[in-house]
Amino acid sequence: MASVYGNTAGLKKSQLSSLEKIYRRKVQPDKLITPELARYLTSLSFDLGRQIGVILSRRGSVTHVILGDANSVFIPALEDYPMGRKALRGLRFIHTHLTDAPLNNEDLTDLALLRFDMIAAISVSEGLPLNIYTASLMPQGSAKKYDITVSDFHRLDLDFAAFVNSLEAEMDRHRVLESKGKKESAILVSASTKSKYDLEDSMDELEELSVSSDIAVLDTVIQRLKEINPKHLLGEGKLSELIISAMDKGATMLVFDQDLSPSQIRSIADKTELKVIDRSQLILDIFAGRAHSRDGKVQVELAQLKYMLPRLSGKGTAMSRLMGGIGGRGPGEMKLEIDRRRIRDRITRLENELKGLSEARRQRKQRRVHNRIPIVSIIGYTNAGKSTLLNALTKSATIVEDKMFATLDTASRRLRFPKEREIIITDTVGFIRDLPKDLLAAFKATLEELEDADLLIHLADASNPRMEQQIASVESILDDLKLSDKKKIMALNKSDLVSTELIENLKERYNAVAVSALNSSSFDSLLQAIELSLWE
Repeated sequence: MASVYGNTAGLKKSQLSSLEKIYRRKVQPDKLITPELARYLTSLSFDLGRQIGVILSRRGSVTHVILGDANSVFIPALEDYPMGRKALRGLRFIHTHLTDAPLNNEDLTDLALLRFDMIAAISVSEGLPLNIYTASLMPQGSAKKYDITVSDFHRLDLDFAAFVNSLEAEMDRHRVLESKGKKESAILVSASTKSKYDLEDSMDELEELSVSSDIAVLDTVIQRLKEINPKHLLGEGKLSELIISAMDKGATMLVFDQDLSPSQIRSIADKTELKVIDRSQLILDIFAGRAHSRDGKVQVELAQLKYMLPRLSGKGTAMSRLMGGIGGRGPGEMKLEIDRRRIRDRITRLENELKGLSEARRQRKQRRVHNRIPIVSIIGYTNAGKSTLLNALTKSATIVEDKMFATLDTASRRLRFPKEREIIITDTVGFIRDLPKDLLAAFKATLEELEDADLLIHLADASNPRMEQQIASVESILDDLKLSDKKKIMALNKSDLVSTELIENLKERYNAVAVSALNSSSFDSLLQAIELSLWE
């Protein structure tokens, strides 16, 4: 027979047997609960002086019997009854109250978080049912969040099956309307001890990253913390509010701006069936979608496996949420579910393959050195316009999108100058602040192109209000790569989108040239600067 959940220590054998017998009960699908089962629960609850809860399926079977204390019942994990894409879980929770008390905030939170069909409390009077308090969720867009009722238990008149089918159909209709044309939808969350300005600035960038990953952003939540919660990042109460809000809005995932530790991801994933990813995983996902060359694909898979390895100790349900869809592109679900030993073996093979690809690049470099062709690399913050500039300078057609990390694979083209001189000009992956450590390590092979370069063109988006911070981030990464001493030209792109006065001030401040990658007539000063740097 199924076990009784809760603290059963100290119960007499006959009392435990009485609780176990509840599993034999059956309720007709059109009934919320039968009078016989209600009387059995209230009588037993009265005798024990403790709340008793039951969870029923839509077929009327008892799936859980739970023994609480005098004031509450703790609902166990329901991983055997996953939500999937459903609006409701297909379970209802009914419990006793030893006094004639309504549903409390804890009850309503359980209703919202666990997406029960309905939650009900039957008040106990001398061992008999008195009143029944019920609550159910309302469809998105309703004036209120919950439909709460109270009635004399003996006058309860509810066709439960018809009620829940109607409610779920209405919820599904709203969800279809909301999600039409969307792949994934998310609530973005930033919680940190940093300043409000820094949090808002970082959130703006997270929103751009999400759009680049084809995620529909439903809402953003920023919370400035006095101290970080080591278990959930946020406080437990705030996290519950966030999850309820996400479910109400029809979100399929939570995206955190801060990198979450493996234990934090597991703790948050245990609280919800929404997918939970952090900034690093989002960036990895974008890279996975942009990788086209063998080099790029190897680097992305390597970074993803290194990211996932310490997170493989989570429960199966948590892992499936971490790895499905957004945040799980690239290696794929089957590869990410293999055991740790095989993942380590795979990492070793990929690292060896990457060394081979690096050797091939070294040989290509030797041929270029032998031919004495200078190499110029365009670097800059992601979405600064590097690919557009490369295309315009060389009249080529590399991928150009108004998205972060539209370019992942290094592209190289020849550019001819007067006096029979030419250069190799390369477009590299965009930089971003706080680039995931594993990703930076995995992409060291791509960034080796920068070590080979005779000249770097640091392209900055002059129209971006965060330009100053973006320039600083690029310089910081160059410093980490020991490339800060490389010869550089600072080029201010999109100069046509800002005032002449501002451009002149920025040119003087950064000793820069101004260009518009969409207007080839603006390239003269940049080309002259390249000539001076390489041949004068």
